[in-house]
Amino acid sequence: MSKLTDKVSALVRPVVEEEGCSLWDVEYVREAGTWYLRVFIDKDGGVGIDDCERISRRLDPILDEEDPIPESYVFEVGSAGAERELKRPSDFTQFMGHEVEVRLYRPLEGKKSFVGSLSGYTDGSVSILIGGETLTFEKAQVAKVNLHVSF
Repeated sequence: MSKLTDKVSALVRPVVEEEGCSLWDVEYVREAGTWYLRVFIDKDGGVGIDDCERISRRLDPILDEEDPIPESYVFEVGSAGAERELKRPSDFTQFMGHEVEVRLYRPLEGKKSFVGSLSGYTDGSVSILIGGETLTFEKAQVAKVNLHVSF
C-alpha cells in the first residue's frame, strides 16, 4: 500500500469502525484521466447503500480538513463486494477454504484463470484445490486473486 493510502486508511478507519463496519481497502487510482479515492468497507451481514452513504458523509469533512491529497479527485465509499480481491496475508487466512479465482499474468496450459478452493498461501504463493488436485501458483505468476461466487 502506498504512503498516501496508508495515511487515508489511518484517517478513515476510526469512523468506519464507529459505524459498525471494517475497513477492507483504500485505493487511489487514475481512470480515464480522473483520480479516484475509494474506501472499501465490509461488515457481517453485508454492506448496504445506507452504510456507504452514512460513512461517506462522515468522512468527507475529515478528508477536506486533513487534505491528504493535494490534487482534485472523486471520493467513493463502497462495499468490498462478494468477489473482492484478496491482497494481504490476513485476507487469505480469513478466506481459506473459500472458492477463489486466480488470474495469471501469462497463460498456463492455455489458461490465465483458475477457479478452486483456496488451500494455501505462503509468501505470496497461492494454492487452490481443483477436483482433488492442488495447483500452486508462485507470486510472480499471479496478477490477482478474487473470491469467486458461483450462481
